[in-house]
Amino acid sequence: MAGRGEAAFEPRSRRPKTSPRATSPAAVELVLRLRKQLAEAGLDAGADTVGWHLEHHHRVQLSRATIHRILTRAGAVTPDPGKRPRSSYLRFAAELPNECWQSDFTHYRLTRPDGSPGVDVETITWLDDHSRYALSVTAHARITGPIVLASFRETVTQYGIPASTLTDNGMVYTTRLSGGRGGRNGLETELRRLNIVQKNSRPNHPTTCGKVERFQQTLKKWLRAQLAQPTTLAELQALLDRFVEEYNQHRPHRSLPHRATPATAYRARPKATPSTDRAGEVHHRVRTDRVDHTGVVTLRVNGRLHHIGIGRTHVLILVHDLHVRVVDAATGDLLRDLILDPTRDYQPTGRPPGPAPKRNR
Repeated sequence: MAGRGEAAFEPRSRRPKTSPRATSPAAVELVLRLRKQLAEAGLDAGADTVGWHLEHHHRVQLSRATIHRILTRAGAVTPDPGKRPRSSYLRFAAELPNECWQSDFTHYRLTRPDGSPGVDVETITWLDDHSRYALSVTAHARITGPIVLASFRETVTQYGIPASTLTDNGMVYTTRLSGGRGGRNGLETELRRLNIVQKNSRPNHPTTCGKVERFQQTLKKWLRAQLAQPTTLAELQALLDRFVEEYNQHRPHRSLPHRATPATAYRARPKATPSTDRAGEVHHRVRTDRVDHTGVVTLRVNGRLHHIGIGRTHVLILVHDLHVRVVDAATGDLLRDLILDPTRDYQPTGRPPGPAPKRNR
């Protein structure tokens, strides 16, 4: 206290001299750099997406709250108190890939070579409801009934026949609100021929097709962020193909479990097909599970509990009668593929018994 005068009576700071658990400056800089890179590319740059890139591309793990605090302190977050909270939405999704395909079309304006606005064109999207996988995104001068039918057939050729479709009430998709004039259009006839259930949203309820509508919003944001704007349909299609590759294969999706990519979610489960009279002959199950502290998951078959060794991670268990596949829920990697032995509790790994041999150093 000596020599400090009146300052000796002021309260001292209680801040610790060191903060061993504080986020390192290098990690803070990486978060801000990722945020900037993603935003400039026209991609989602929220805390969830930044965290996914940190973990999968940089082997850095930070909580969502920590990332949000870093972005907020740096002024990289714009508060939007009027925005509806995500928790208020009622969510629904198909249980399997190809169980339902959503489709919609939207507009995009080309740019003339001199930089002035060009002609207005349209793009049509077919999106898998379960995985948000963009099955087909194509550009056309104008979307017509024959174009919708042709794009649907091309998508079926590549990905198989879906169990159902979901669209709005545009005349290119359905004539159910046209008063019965002209009968079914081309798409309706094709769906009926393939035994596909056709579902249409109620008038003035766009949120029913919200997944494909949100996809188109994300697509347009990315297109507008490109320095070289398309001047022709061919240039626009090239950009669409680039975006679909990024969206399906590399971009984490906030609405999917473990922020998986749409491609991972689409490949992880068996594909649904149109209903047939053979339904029920084979028993299918899909179960999301967390491996216990011993690295084992349990599966009940015919009233008996069986143990399958995996390792420590979140997994999907795909059961087809006694054929069991265990898939990493985040990456889609196949962890175990086995035919369950109903007579055994612990399922063998297929490796020789005894401890694993030590590697020579």
